[in-house]
Amino acid sequence: MRGSLSLGRIGGVPLRIHWSAPVLIVFLSITLGGSTLPAWAPGHSGGAYKAWAVVGALLLAVTLVAHEGAHALVARRAKVEVKDVTVFALGGVTRMGSPRTARDEGFIAAAGPLTSLLLGGVSLGLAVLAHDVLHWSLPAAVLAWAAWANVVLAVFNLVPAAPLDGGRVLQAVIWRLRGDRDRAARISARCGQVVGALMVVGGWLEFLAGSAGGLWLALLGLFVSTAALAEARRSVLLEALRGVRAGDVMRPAVIGQDWQTVERALDETVPRAGGQPLLPLTDFDGRPSGVVPVNTLLTVPAARRAEIRVRQVAAPLSRCVLAAPDDRVTDLLEHAGAAAGGPILVLEDGRIVGMITSQDIMTLTRRPRPSQRPPTTRSPDHSY
Repeated sequence: MRGSLSLGRIGGVPLRIHWSAPVLIVFLSITLGGSTLPAWAPGHSGGAYKAWAVVGALLLAVTLVAHEGAHALVARRAKVEVKDVTVFALGGVTRMGSPRTARDEGFIAAAGPLTSLLLGGVSLGLAVLAHDVLHWSLPAAVLAWAAWANVVLAVFNLVPAAPLDGGRVLQAVIWRLRGDRDRAARISARCGQVVGALMVVGGWLEFLAGSAGGLWLALLGLFVSTAALAEARRSVLLEALRGVRAGDVMRPAVIGQDWQTVERALDETVPRAGGQPLLPLTDFDGRPSGVVPVNTLLTVPAARRAEIRVRQVAAPLSRCVLAAPDDRVTDLLEHAGAAAGGPILVLEDGRIVGMITSQDIMTLTRRPRPSQRPPTTRSPDHSY
């Protein structure tokens, strides 16, 4: 997710925080300190309410990380690649590859809500201990609120609508019963679109009735609806790409040299590339080294083109996905998500023989599809 900063790792998985996450903490702190805590634990100073409200908001943020971390750990146990965990204003998201079986899909999806329910139970137990044994009314109120918030989080996430965890469970069940992952994904995504639209309408009506929380619900519904639409489109894309190999869709590519100057590349290589938007690059020994958009070369000031090497303005090889001609495109798209939208470079015997861009993929999906293709067992990047 763009605009995110690294906070280290959780169970070996990169943990990131989006710039919007502090908005969630501030919102929760204001709500908790302004109304909830004074009602649940009266008789304390305003400063005490504010301080414990911040503690409560941070505690909930930690439980969000635990929720997403559970997805990540179960996925890694199932041998599914996990890219990262990100906390943002509307909750959290775990980016990972595709589970190979419906069973794995269901277990990975259920891990988050089950963790939230467990944390809710632990928080409730600690709240009772703090209130009845230690007589700490304010910490007890914070823990009780954390218990309530985690239960609500778990119940909400179990709604059978993608991209919520319940939508993943629904997808796993349909996949197991029907044997068609793409169809299961489409059904779950349609449910997500309906649920998201209802949340937007309900949140807006609540906001008009004077509740500020309605605006948050509407924003969350918009996120659910948008993500569900993206998943529906992705399932259609996957269905169109069943059985397609990289060699079937790759375009022959004019290759540039990263050691050339920008001026020489524009004079010699770009004219031969025709309308090719990207130049795959090789180093002095002919090994793949990266890729550079032609537009990037053109943005280099004319006065400096003779002194700047192409590799200085190129994207590294890590931004590309490397493939063999016989690799399935559906498998490659999963890795393309980790390469930040970079192209797929097709190699044979260590040499670049072609490349695949997102435009090539979209062009392929518009072609008539064969009537018989084996059902897919993989899909691009999943988010939980």
